[in-house]
Amino acid sequence: MSAESISLTGKILGATLFYPPGSQEVQPLVALLKSSDWAPLWPCATEDAKAQATEMLSQTESAEESIDDAYQRLFIGPYALPAPPWGSVYLDKESVVFGDSTLALRQWMRENHIGPQLTQAEPEDHIGLMLMMCAWLAENSPSLLNSFLTVHLLPWAGRYLELLRQKADHPFYVGVAILAESTLAGWQQALAIETPVAKLYF
Repeated sequence: MSAESISLTGKILGATLFYPPGSQEVQPLVALLKSSDWAPLWPCATEDAKAQATEMLSQTESAEESIDDAYQRLFIGPYALPAPPWGSVYLDKESVVFGDSTLALRQWMRENHIGPQLTQAEPEDHIGLMLMMCAWLAENSPSLLNSFLTVHLLPWAGRYLELLRQKADHPFYVGVAILAESTLAGWQQALAIETPVAKLYF
């Protein structure tokens, strides 16, 4: 699998799970994913997963809840998020945001001279930011990608995406979760990374 494949899929999935659906960054991606045009060109997921994701994503417009309301409920609040998108919620005993695992990621970034990709006060271990970070590493520092995935993303991403798939209650985000699960598995297989085992608390 090429660096370009990881970069492309990481950027699309990361942006979709980070920015609001009506934002300049994501609006064209929502339109693309709702069509089935992307599926034959998507390089890192199984045909079965792409078929399931296509079916869910095509139902976006017929959902009872708007995609904007779904994003608010799943990523912003005000109520408890059914699938919190930050790694430290899963990796830290207290299930807190900005926990020890976030600080470890921040330290790793500092040691490798990687500046935050965004200026807002969002924890660095947000799933969307981390997928976009994978894209950036694939393009700029491919030698760091395996350690980033093994230590900082893969230990908890599977649990997060499982929760998102089960609890999103909106076809667009269920479809994105299915696609992201299979894509991460594809990356892992291509890069010959063993699934890291970590104790999860959420």
